[in-house]
Amino acid sequence: MGIINHTPLVILIILSSIAFASSARLIPLPIIKEPTDSVNIFDNSKYGLLQLSNGLAQTPQMGWNSWNFFACDINETLIKETADALISTGLADLGYNYVNIDDCWEAFTRDEKDQLVPDPKTFPSGIKALADYVHDKNLKLGIYSSAGVFTCQVRPASLFHENDDAATWASWGVDYLKYDNCFNLGIKPIDRYPPMRDALNSTGRKIFYSLCEWGEDDPALWAGDVGNSWRTTDDIEDTWASMTSIADLNDKWAAYAGPGGWNDPDMLEVGNGGMTYLEYRSHFSIWALMKAPLLIGCDVRNMTAETFEILSNKEVIDVNQDPLGIQGRKVNASGTDGCLQVWAGPLSGNRFAVVLWNRCSEAGTIKVTWNTLGLESSISVSVRDLWKHEDVVADAVASFGVPVEAHSCEMFVLTPKGSSFQV
Repeated sequence: MGIINHTPLVILIILSSIAFASSARLIPLPIIKEPTDSVNIFDNSKYGLLQLSNGLAQTPQMGWNSWNFFACDINETLIKETADALISTGLADLGYNYVNIDDCWEAFTRDEKDQLVPDPKTFPSGIKALADYVHDKNLKLGIYSSAGVFTCQVRPASLFHENDDAATWASWGVDYLKYDNCFNLGIKPIDRYPPMRDALNSTGRKIFYSLCEWGEDDPALWAGDVGNSWRTTDDIEDTWASMTSIADLNDKWAAYAGPGGWNDPDMLEVGNGGMTYLEYRSHFSIWALMKAPLLIGCDVRNMTAETFEILSNKEVIDVNQDPLGIQGRKVNASGTDGCLQVWAGPLSGNRFAVVLWNRCSEAGTIKVTWNTLGLESSISVSVRDLWKHEDVVADAVASFGVPVEAHSCEMFVLTPKGSSFQV
């Protein structure tokens, strides 16, 4: 969202007092180095320290959001046509099931009862009718507000109206709330965001709660018992520079994500025209590896074949939706300014997802070593290419590498073999 009137805030959360941060919350990892090696490169011990339990977000959310392409140029016909397109293209069958309306759906003022109402010009049938339409297609409807006195586009927002607004959305059949950070009166996020959690829970309807405070107060430290996802960064732009820098910022918080609560580096820009095909493929691969929400931000009614190819890659989506739920991260960097990178993360079934990401301006060969993944060098590993959709090596030992074009990546699943490989 367009960001207006926000002040950097600092908050200190004392996690050491949380007694229930026990080993029961830790997920076994396929790391088999010697016991003397105390460093776990895929540490997820921060996950579960503070954990919301509303039963949602066992895997990262998938769907579509209106903002990146349409901004305020939205109406109920667009939302219906988008829901239709998710079905007709098969994207819904791949898991893209949230249809999320961003800012500008509201009238510019509340009604005489001080309640939120849809803009009568653009949503004349009302949000409940729209939710019914979406639900009839076995999809879910998302709505937008801000934890401030206005939304970023200066429509009525929900600070001090949490209970009334949550009840309104529940009565309409809303399934998802993106809760922004504009016009926040300088009140700390940790004071503004929990009241909406409580209000949503009090409705009795399970509503996915997506916090969007732009990562200003390090929400990974405190938002786990508040929302189902939390933005770790400022808004993404449809550029290579924005996408890569945001990936790096989100990487910092990898240990804090897991089933029920996810780091959110903002929505996908794939298909919006600001990057090349290979850059968009990198964008999608890294977001999938990082267990980021996969929220399409383009016009799905008018996708190119290349855009659809990226967004519909089931093998990459499966990495994102893997039930182990551990965020992949950057594990190695070489080359000029570290532009030849290895990003990786463990998957269920004793496997690893690996992205060899070339952020250089020239092609280069990138290699992942087993030691980088915490594996013994002698282990034999099969390698599957997720973009070629084929097994490329049956028995790799010690390392695996391939040439990678500039501003591109290659993505693989590595499956170690042999009885010595144990969780």
